[in-house]
Amino acid sequence: MVDFDEYQKQSKETAVYPIIGESYVYPVLGLSGEAGEVANKIKKIFRDKGAVLDEDTRNQVKKELGDVLWYLSQVATEMDLSLSEIAQLNLDRLFDRKKRGTIHGEGDNR
Repeated sequence: MVDFDEYQKQSKETAVYPIIGESYVYPVLGLSGEAGEVANKIKKIFRDKGAVLDEDTRNQVKKELGDVLWYLSQVATEMDLSLSEIAQLNLDRLFDRKKRGTIHGEGDNR
């Protein structure tokens, strides 16, 4: 298994994309597109498969989630952010919300 920092380091070696304005623009657009592909796969489970998740679709979603992770990693790298720090910050925020009973609801700063 690879950890976030190692993934981020290795995935950067495969990053070949045009610079469109700021260096993070292209991977942000890619992240959005790949997240849409994940959503589309899930939509088709309901449309085509009677809401039953089969092994083939699970594997397709796994591949798309890998693409999401790659683009997320490139956005973080281009912004000089660490995936490990992002993951830890997210966990800290979630557990703080859970402790305060605000894990449900809306808003970034609940």
